[in-house]
Amino acid sequence: MTALEEVFRAYRTATGCEMAIWRSTDRDGVIRVEAATSGAAAPIPRELLPTGDRPTRIETERGPAIVAAVPGPRAAWVALGPCEPNFPVADHLSFILPICAQYLQSSLEVEHAANELAERYEEINLLYTISEILGRTVSLEEAAEKILTEVSDTVGAQRAAILVYERGSEVLRAIAAIGAVASDVPPISIDDQRTVSARVFRTLHPMLVEGHELENEAERTFRDGAMLSVPIVLTGPRGGEPLGVVNLSGRKAGQPFSAGDQKLTAAIASQIGTAIQNTRLVQANVDRQRLAREMQLAHDLQMRLLPGPGALAPVAQVAARVVPAESVGGDFYNLFRLDDARVGVMVGDVSGHGFPAALIMALTMSASAIHAQRVADPGATMQALLESLQAELETTEMFMSLLYAVVDGEARTLRYANAGHPHAFVVRASGEIERLPATDPPLGMVHTAPSTQHAEFDPASDLLLVFTDGVSDARDASDERLGEGPVLEAVLRHRDQPAQVILDRIFDVVDAHAQDARRRDDLTVVVLRG
Repeated sequence: MTALEEVFRAYRTATGCEMAIWRSTDRDGVIRVEAATSGAAAPIPRELLPTGDRPTRIETERGPAIVAAVPGPRAAWVALGPCEPNFPVADHLSFILPICAQYLQSSLEVEHAANELAERYEEINLLYTISEILGRTVSLEEAAEKILTEVSDTVGAQRAAILVYERGSEVLRAIAAIGAVASDVPPISIDDQRTVSARVFRTLHPMLVEGHELENEAERTFRDGAMLSVPIVLTGPRGGEPLGVVNLSGRKAGQPFSAGDQKLTAAIASQIGTAIQNTRLVQANVDRQRLAREMQLAHDLQMRLLPGPGALAPVAQVAARVVPAESVGGDFYNLFRLDDARVGVMVGDVSGHGFPAALIMALTMSASAIHAQRVADPGATMQALLESLQAELETTEMFMSLLYAVVDGEARTLRYANAGHPHAFVVRASGEIERLPATDPPLGMVHTAPSTQHAEFDPASDLLLVFTDGVSDARDASDERLGEGPVLEAVLRHRDQPAQVILDRIFDVVDAHAQDARRRDDLTVVVLRG
């Protein structure tokens, strides 16, 4: 007994009225009972049934009944009766008809869904299989090969290919093929007007071409007769992004591709598009992680090039620090123990920052270590350094501000050459601050030798302070510049402290000013005292 018949039985118990639904089948047009109570009237010939909104009274062996057509896509009727005398059949009929119509509509939808499911079972199974393939396969080429095999078997294609757009070269390149080797498929320019694949890629519309339509040499390896070509598209907020093309050809028994085949292939192409994008994102993430590791290694290497604080001991006490704006930068310092009384301090700032500046910095560090030991005069040392770096500076169109100072403790003098470096000072015991002015342009701007200057320097009481413009140009969240003043004030307040303490206080001033604002330039500070 159906659920509807149970409802009818409950209705008969409540009202004493028999009830039935008759339906005409599409196959032979015979009127049959869909559901009925045991005492309901039997179906009558079709020509006696009502066709409009007006119900018909009929006489049956069991008594009179009222028959009315059920609205809806299917030919069906409700038969109400026999009923008790004086039963308000018309009133009940107006209540029952919509219920029966809804039941028949739902029944029809369920039937259609079941038929559709049965017809598309292979396709649904294929999509499920492809989801499993994509879920357990890392390699895009391996996944594409398996997917292409599955879809070709389902639609009966003996030749097929998946072509993926290759950025840069602007071609479609085969990553999988059936009936051919993917590596033997020639790349197809996306601007090719002769190929189906390029047209589908550009227009984002599938094409079904017949056997001798748009044939060309570029697609010969994966085409045999008619071909179905569907774009691989990644749908995003800005519309569809073309990623490639799926081509199916050589269908068994020469059967044509259907609209269902095209719909199925489009669904698979969508999954392939997601797989391509996922592969790209994974590769991009791997590349970012690799770059981050390489940048960290480069940073560590650059920091190892800088001499340690004990490089000048016991002749002088020095503290120095470099903080690149990026992982690597163009700021640097170098320290030289020249003899028992003389030490050399070099501070430079290569224009720009990042890898190009870091390369010039590394070359300068290497060359300066040689020239400082061979040439006593600071100006001559910088000239020798310029000659060593001239080709690289010209090639990269870079230059550097550079200060090289030689402190002679016995002679109580400081000789220096300053090529465009603005922040170099001698801080006296009295609190006087003497700037070591830049007498020459930055190294690399001109070919003339920087000049050597002299200043008094008492190693027992004087300080040598050198920093790069990244310190004075440090900006806060409001883009306000720190300036030299706060840095020099911090040095004066702590000038009697060890060099490392003075260095730490300078960076405290910079950090307090900038706080969380983005660092725009490299920072370098060197503090030296006797």
